Amino acid sequence: MNWTVLKSLDEIYRTGKTKKKTSLLEDQDILHLLKNTKELGEYRNDLVKRDGFDLLYENRFLSNYGRYLTFLESRGLLRPQSRFQESDLKILMDLDERMENGELDPIRAQIISNEETVRGVSQMFFRDEKYLEGRSSLVDAVKQILKIDTLANDKDQQYLYVLKCHAPQRIVLCENLDFLKRPTAPRANNVELWYAGGKNIAKLDYTGTPEWPVYYSCDWDYDGMKIFEAVSEKITGIQLLIPDGTPRSISVTKHASLWNNEPLSGLDPCLYSERAKELISELIENDQWIMEESNDLLKMLGLR
Repeated sequence: MNWTVLKSLDEIYRTGKTKKKTSLLEDQDILHLLKNTKELGEYRNDLVKRDGFDLLYENRFLSNYGRYLTFLESRGLLRPQSRFQESDLKILMDLDERMENGELDPIRAQIISNEETVRGVSQMFFRDEKYLEGRSSLVDAVKQILKIDTLANDKDQQYLYVLKCHAPQRIVLCENLDFLKRPTAPRANNVELWYAGGKNIAKLDYTGTPEWPVYYSCDWDYDGMKIFEAVSEKITGIQLLIPDGTPRSISVTKHASLWNNEPLSGLDPCLYSERAKELISELIENDQWIMEESNDLLKMLGLR
């Protein structure tokens, strides 16, 4: 659901109606309220509320809409052309909070010094290197929140991102940026975090031989396992961390990384421990995956 739809629902709640727009009539949530639950109706050129709409809105939308509106207004992002998806707003608000408390300062500094690309930032924060393409308003919002003037337009991320600590004892290479956005616990436990950028691991050829044991943290899905196999060719002895997060349904979450029908999904069994192979088999059988940030990093490392 995008900001235009959320704004229209709020208008219906407060005034009883809103003008019909193509964007509204094509929205699946609006169509559901019109065709299935009948909490919305059509009258001439308007969408109007019917019995049950106010209760629905108060339970599902009112609080979130208020938070989004306050955020957009306070950051100067409330513009007529804004078409942010609700998921985008949640990410922007999370970035803003982490900028305010200083957690993103190391990442921001490296984005600037590395002359990071739009695709690189897109992979970091939206977990899809192509997501920001064609979304100039969203790119501008990200730059504004991160207080960055420009992002390069080339398509190759060349730098490894590192969350340093005073006395590192181990390194964790992360598929996604999420753990690097929460630096307190890793630093307090002498864990140095690396982020290469999802599948963009060619830069690992230039890291040399690490001084400490190296572990790999990732989404436990087909893509995450294939990236681990590729990383294993570049960092000898890297150990795959066993997740403790709750498995999620691939179909329910509409996750794009799918297991295939080959034994162990065609993965190289020589690279996995027996526990890892058991878990992969369970995930394949149940059509599930485990999101990296749902895990407890310190528990995976045996530090608590």
